[in-house]
Amino acid sequence: MVAGATPSTEDDSFWLEGDDPSGTPFVAIADMSRRECVSVTAKSLSLDGLKSRSMPVGQPGTLLFAMYASVGEVAFLGISATWNQALLGITPDPDKVDSRFLRYVLLDMRGDLLRNVRSNTQANLNARQVGDIWFQRPPLHEQFAIADFLDRETTRIDTLIEEQQRLIEVLRERRDAVLSAAFDTGPSTEATKVGRLLAARPSYGVLVPRYVDEAEGVPFVRVGDLLNLSPERPLLAIPPEQSDEYSRTKIVGGEVLLGVVGKMGQAVLAPQWLAGANVARAVAVLRCKDPAVAPLLCAWFGSNNFRCKAELATSGDSIQPTLGMKDLARFDINLPSDPNAAAGLAGRLAKIDTLIEETERFIEFARERRVALITAAVTGQIDVREMA
Repeated sequence: MVAGATPSTEDDSFWLEGDDPSGTPFVAIADMSRRECVSVTAKSLSLDGLKSRSMPVGQPGTLLFAMYASVGEVAFLGISATWNQALLGITPDPDKVDSRFLRYVLLDMRGDLLRNVRSNTQANLNARQVGDIWFQRPPLHEQFAIADFLDRETTRIDTLIEEQQRLIEVLRERRDAVLSAAFDTGPSTEATKVGRLLAARPSYGVLVPRYVDEAEGVPFVRVGDLLNLSPERPLLAIPPEQSDEYSRTKIVGGEVLLGVVGKMGQAVLAPQWLAGANVARAVAVLRCKDPAVAPLLCAWFGSNNFRCKAELATSGDSIQPTLGMKDLARFDINLPSDPNAAAGLAGRLAKIDTLIEETERFIEFARERRVALITAAVTGQIDVREMA
C-alpha cells in the first residue's frame, strides 16, 4: 500500500491539463466520486512535479482508497497515474485476493469506517489503520464468483439509476417549460415590477443570530430550511428580544420566503404554522398586496427567467452571490392575468414535483439495495451460485 503526496512547491508550471500527454495524470478525490474506474483526471503533473516528493505512480488495476474527505471511496485506476495524499494505492496479492472482491469488501465497510472516523473525532484514516482492517477471505474461486455476481448485479442497478436520473432531468426541463409558458410575454400576462406587487419593501432578516434553546426562543428559518419546512422538523431558535429587533421580518403566514444568498431560486410560501418565526440574513421576506399573487410570485422565483436576472445582478460578487433588495424590487415580471392562473399552475407543477419526488425515492431505494446486495455477497449471507 502506498500513500499519495502533493508536490512540495506551489510552482504552477508543475501542473498541466489532465489530457496533456506530456504529464502524468494526477488523481484527486473529486476524480473518484461514485466511479468504479478512474480513467480521466482534471490535472496532470510534469516530470519535475512528480519528482518533487517522489510521487508514486500506479498502473491500471491499482485500487485507490480515500483515507479522508470522502472516506471509503474506492476505485480502480484505469490508467497509469499518481494520486494525492488523501488516497492510498493498494495492489493486492493476486494469489490471495481478487482485486474486484477486495473493492467490494472495502465498499461494504465504508459505513463502519465513517462511523469510526466520527466517533473518534479523527480527520482521517492512515495507511496502518487501513492495513489492519479484517475481513472474511474465502477461497479465490469463491472470490471470483462473488465479484462476477456483484459486477453483473450492480451494473444492472447502476443502469437503472442512470435511467431514473435522466428521467428527473427530463421532468425538471418540463417544469422549466411550464414556468416559462406561464410567465412569457403575451396577451395572458401583464408586465410589472416585483416591488409593485408588494405591500412593503422586501427585507432580509437577522444578521448575526444568537441561538438559544428551542423551548426558550423564536423559531429561526435559514436558507437550508426553505425547501424542508415541516411542523415535525425542528428549527434553531433565537431570543425573543432579538427577533423583536427585526420585527419587519417576523412571519405571519402567507409571505414568500426567498433565499437571496448563494443558490438562487429557493422560495416557499410561509405556512400558517410558522407564524411568529423570524428569518436569517440570507432569507428575504416578501409580503404581497394581493395574497392571491403570492403563489405566482413564489413559482416565478423557481423559473429560469428569475435565475438569469439574479445571476446578472450578482455577477460582480467576489465571495458568494448576494441579491440586493433594491435589485429584487426592480426585477420585471410578466404576471398571468387569469384569476385561475395560480391554481392551474400549482396543479401542473405539483404533478411534476410528485413524479420527481417518487423518482428520487426510487433512486434512493436502488442505492440502498445495491449496498445491501454487496454486504450480503461479501459476508456470505447469500450463495451467489444460487443467484446465477
